[in-house]
Amino acid sequence: MSDLAGFWVVAAAFTTVTAYATVPTPLYPLYQAADDFPVPVVTFIFTAFAVGVVFSLFLIGHISDWAGRRRMAVIAILVSALAAVIFIFWNAVPGLIVARFVDGVSVGILSAAATAHLAELRAKARPAETAVVAASVAGAANLGGLALGPLVGGLFAEFAPDPLELPHIVFLVLFVAAGLALRHVPETVDTAAPHPAYRPQRLAFPVGSGAAFAAAGTGAAASFALFALFTSLAPTFLHDTFHVSDHLVDGATVFAVFGAAALAQVLLVHVPQQAQLLVAIACFAVGLVSIAAGGLIPALALFIAGGIIAGSGAGIMFRSAIAAASALAAPERRGETLALLFLIAYGGLVAPVLVVGLSLPFVSETTVLLVFSAVVLVATVGAGVAMRRHSLEARPRSDDRSP
Repeated sequence: MSDLAGFWVVAAAFTTVTAYATVPTPLYPLYQAADDFPVPVVTFIFTAFAVGVVFSLFLIGHISDWAGRRRMAVIAILVSALAAVIFIFWNAVPGLIVARFVDGVSVGILSAAATAHLAELRAKARPAETAVVAASVAGAANLGGLALGPLVGGLFAEFAPDPLELPHIVFLVLFVAAGLALRHVPETVDTAAPHPAYRPQRLAFPVGSGAAFAAAGTGAAASFALFALFTSLAPTFLHDTFHVSDHLVDGATVFAVFGAAALAQVLLVHVPQQAQLLVAIACFAVGLVSIAAGGLIPALALFIAGGIIAGSGAGIMFRSAIAAASALAAPERRGETLALLFLIAYGGLVAPVLVVGLSLPFVSETTVLLVFSAVVLVATVGAGVAMRRHSLEARPRSDDRSP
């Protein structure tokens, strides 16, 4: 297989794995109805996925640097297939938690390996081409897959028989096909070369840039908190607050939020960082106010529109946080600094949605939504303003060092 063909095979496999990560989102109400478990259990099931991602990112994901990109990609596909098997044969609550954890492990392994593999395959196939193309495809496979998954799950839930089994069977077949195809993709790492002894991924805090890094971490965590709300509990809000019974609407809503995040990143790729942060702040402000107002009135269209606008802000804010953390880190510690940023971001994915889920039995959904929107709004506006200020302060210092 050529490097260019391998590039697209890896991109397709990456998209398939990330899409499967969000396929269960519109299925949660069906699992609730089948097993009669309360809303907080949904948050525990979702949290298991995030824990699995963090576990693999920091214990497994980085070893593709010496174990091989292709090998780790195939392993990730097999782990996703295992998650599908668990979903099919053990769909009680304990099984759902285990399956989501296993699926998170797969995403964590593949996110690191596939992103590096895509960059290396593209560089070999098109050496004169800018690295932006490979990075854009990797981003599209990641966020695009996460956006596509709920839509696919919603279609199965609304129109297909056995919606709690058939989606997993279909993706199991796709995983087998992807695993077979990946075996023929060129390897870009010399796996025979000597390599260091195994150690977990190190974390590094950028010395002397605590405030700037804290702002970037807050922005990343708040962005992931928004994604977590829509990925885990949006169907519950849609059904209980807005009395939506169409599961396709559940999936389409989450698809729209993630799709807006991915599209905003693409559209603003050439816009200066300071301007991007202003757009992100404005999108979060308008979007979160609309989400809260939509839940309060209630008005479904306003809620969904707010999610799309805030999703755009989250996509921009998260990419800006990565750029800010990369600029703060010493070159030899950049990977370790980004690892710490991702750990903080996934903390935003887990903690807020757990608090929301645990609060729902005691306070109304509208109250929870209002408090969540207010907290995320304060966090994102504060982080965005701070990141923009630190960016403006760093530019003159960089200019002073110029010859």
